[in-house]
Amino acid sequence: MLKVYNSLTRQKQEFVPIEPGQVGMYVCGMTPYDYAHMGHARVFVVYDVIRRWLQTSGFAVRYVRNITDIDDKIIKRAGENGETIGSLSERFIRYTDEDEAALGVTKPDFEPRATQSIPDIVRIIDELMQRGLAYRAANGDVYYSVHRFPGYGKLSGKSLEDLRAGERVEVDPAKQDPLDFVLWKSAKPHEPSWDSPWGKGRPGWHIECSAMSEHFLGEHFDLHGGGQDLVFPHHENEIAQSEGAHGHVFVNYWLHSGFVRVDNEKMSKSLGNFFTVREVLKGRDPEDVRFFLLRPHYRSPLNYSDQQLGDARAGLTRLYTALRDTPPPAGAEIDWRNAFAARFKEAMDDDFNTAEACAALFDLASEINRTHSSSDAGLLKALGGVVGLLGQQPVEYLQKRITGSGATQLASLTASGWGHVGPSEEWIDQKIDARAQARKRKDFAESDRIRDELLAAGILLEDGPGGTTTWRRR
Repeated sequence: MLKVYNSLTRQKQEFVPIEPGQVGMYVCGMTPYDYAHMGHARVFVVYDVIRRWLQTSGFAVRYVRNITDIDDKIIKRAGENGETIGSLSERFIRYTDEDEAALGVTKPDFEPRATQSIPDIVRIIDELMQRGLAYRAANGDVYYSVHRFPGYGKLSGKSLEDLRAGERVEVDPAKQDPLDFVLWKSAKPHEPSWDSPWGKGRPGWHIECSAMSEHFLGEHFDLHGGGQDLVFPHHENEIAQSEGAHGHVFVNYWLHSGFVRVDNEKMSKSLGNFFTVREVLKGRDPEDVRFFLLRPHYRSPLNYSDQQLGDARAGLTRLYTALRDTPPPAGAEIDWRNAFAARFKEAMDDDFNTAEACAALFDLASEINRTHSSSDAGLLKALGGVVGLLGQQPVEYLQKRITGSGATQLASLTASGWGHVGPSEEWIDQKIDARAQARKRKDFAESDRIRDELLAAGILLEDGPGGTTTWRRR
């Protein structure tokens, strides 16, 4: 029985979809004006894993993740670059797609864009106007009147008084209440605009998601996700818009992933403490980064550091080493009656607890190292595949050259054959052959010297009765 932590009720609940066997899932996506950072990457990977587990559990998942391709930041950046907003957005959408593909993130079923959703946006605003929940201000903008929606604050758990006292809100004399938020921005010179009953303009941020989720999933759907930073005001405002327009429940389960932190501060562009996905991926195996992101529980904060990435590399090395030493049979399937598989399933059914699921994988790897059971190796590979791991050939993974924290920090070495990404395979093979020749002529001092030289370069030799059988990078 799958249970999920619902941010709306603040407790774990049994997951019961509206339509048996089907799940409608919406996640807030990117505003494409810059490269995706590791905070974005966590959202990509977390909801990719959630979707995979829902599918593994037998649900047909309709996964929608939007793209906010019209926004103040996009307009500002495009102006600075001297390009159109379309050109800027398309470029960073492509970059984000490349980053996600590297991290093994499967594309959503639908990726609607705000600029393609204007008719739906205008329709919902019109419904809110007719219900008295929205008003046109003197400056031409259309605002949502929060005090007219009785349930405002139920997701964040704060009353209007608490929010007015404790939250930073935009000071705007056109608003009737400081908490009111914009639904439609009147057109400004040299900015993109669209026709509406209230004149030319463009949508506010929050209304886009209400329109796009409704278009693809209906007025009432199962699961809405995003980062914790979206609880207020974005998701709070989505509830107010959609439930205000339609008069019934909008979403049954709200899920929020934890922040990625650097020095105990949230990673964000506004703080300037962010690392882009592509700079983190330079010289690293993307699977290490994926494992780093999914190994903790998705609701927990995640501290970014080279040490943490190195730990992820070490953990995957344990798993791949077990698969290398005991090759799994092709096409192995999961027997959920197996104790390790049952433990993995129990963890994932407990609010997608990847931390405990990964612990089950490590224990299974230890069992494989003890028994050399090929069926268990097949199970390990299959369970890893459920969360998007262990898809590489073990030897390929173990011998891959990396420069990030998972490798020994040996960039200062200038030994022959050493480059900025570690010693080449050709150099390693030459050293292994020279060591084999030394052993053959019983020059064990030279053999040991070569082994130490390789070890200093981060290369671990694994010898068998006939000599060196394989090697891997430390």
